Amino acid sequence: MAEKNEKRFVKVYTQSGGFTGPRLEILVDRKTGVNYVYASAGYSGGMTVLLNRDGTPVVSSLPVEE
Repeated sequence: MAEKNEKRFVKVYTQSGGFTGPRLEILVDRKTGVNYVYASAGYSGGMTVLLNRDGTPVVSSLPVEE
């Protein structure tokens, strides 16, 4: 079980499209190393696994630091 205040995800990249443009972030799961893309614009957003060219998930080496 995870510690109460332990962060599961680490933000490793942020790209902003300005005041009204989309915002992109790459988050890494500290337990698995799997990378996720989070995109938001206005009041909506979504998150999905970041994939390599061959369709496999992008996995970072552990431990991942902020």
